[in-house]
Amino acid sequence: MSERIIHKFGGSCLREPNDIEKIAEVIGGDHQAIIVVSALWGTTDRLYRAAKDPQYASRLVQDLSKQHLRFAPGLDSSKNAHLFSMVLHNLKDALRLLAQQPHDQSALNSLLASGERLSALVVAHRLQEYGYDAYPLGAEDIGITLDGNYQANHVDLQASSTKLDRETLHGTPVITGWFGEGKNKEIAILSRGGSDHSATAIGNLIEADRVILWKDVPGIFRLNPRWGVRSDTIPYLNYQEAIELSLMDTPVLHPSTIEPLIESNIQLEIRHLYHVNNEGKTIIGPALSDNQLKAVGCLPNVITLGFSHDHVDSHQRQLVKILGDLAQNEIHWWGLESRFGEARLRVSQHDIHRAKSVFEEFDIEVNHHFHLGLMSLIGCKESDIESINSLFESTEYELTWLNQTSSSIRVVIDGENLSQALHLLHDLIQERNQTVVKQN
Repeated sequence: MSERIIHKFGGSCLREPNDIEKIAEVIGGDHQAIIVVSALWGTTDRLYRAAKDPQYASRLVQDLSKQHLRFAPGLDSSKNAHLFSMVLHNLKDALRLLAQQPHDQSALNSLLASGERLSALVVAHRLQEYGYDAYPLGAEDIGITLDGNYQANHVDLQASSTKLDRETLHGTPVITGWFGEGKNKEIAILSRGGSDHSATAIGNLIEADRVILWKDVPGIFRLNPRWGVRSDTIPYLNYQEAIELSLMDTPVLHPSTIEPLIESNIQLEIRHLYHVNNEGKTIIGPALSDNQLKAVGCLPNVITLGFSHDHVDSHQRQLVKILGDLAQNEIHWWGLESRFGEARLRVSQHDIHRAKSVFEEFDIEVNHHFHLGLMSLIGCKESDIESINSLFESTEYELTWLNQTSSSIRVVIDGENLSQALHLLHDLIQERNQTVVKQN
């Protein structure tokens, strides 16, 4: 029996018409593949702009029609021509409603979802030309349900499993990512980039063997390229390592992308659409016995907030309430130390004002200390700490080791040049992994 594979194609893989030819190639004749798509490159940004700028909106429908017909000539006269016309008509209606009621969330979501709907029509039409039994499907039409109204963080797997119409998934379905049906039966939108989560959620629901995220990068790098250091991709990450790296500063993945795969041990691959020889792909799956320092994630400009209370029991109760309020306000904290009535927690600099307002509500005065950054050393073990300390002992940098998990150790760094410090760590990681490759 052949593998059941979900192929997810983001907007970066839908920039030019010949990208769809490449999509047909990488599917490789798998006529049972399930495809999840984002909107064509740049479309969602244009839809957001149109929602706010009526003058721009006036020419949008015609422009989008031309753009999508450039990708899929003949779509407007094909068997799906009525669907193409319907999406454009609904797009016009949404724009008209938003012009009258700018805060109509239902109209906004209908407008935004049209990008994925048009993309699914385009990809299905082109794949039909390559001999695939391809057809477009709206996520909400097959029962994909999200865990909120209008906006949501996750696909509700339990509700979706109950509603999922598996009989619609024959041949090569092309499913819209990023949105689904909310709890109120209206269209709900996931957070930006949520179509990757759509793909892995669908993988969970149909018990797929693999989910492949096709992107314009060859995998996840050992160090985010933003730091100006040339880095290799990571061949393998376990689920927890991938989540930790995505929490820090890796833009390739969002933590919610991984979560639906864990219980069923479904493998995830990050691959470059134009690297057909599997060069540099990253595989994410169950934990293996490959205990080695693999990568470093970094969150720049972190602040430690400290406060105390004379009574230990009152302090603990207060701390629980504070953490609850931080979570409710979507303020992430990156480390907590608490004992004997004193506590310190770390937040990103861009969250500092909102975090301080939470403390003010409790009439608590906090002291704060600015740090160069917070690093998460993926695959780091206690045995690595000594060599890392030695690496930095003759430099200007000061390291403060924090919590250790099975996937990483976090460390606060103080000094002047974060990029330079990361360069030192990266060289150590590269050296370690090259040694492992030679040994194998």
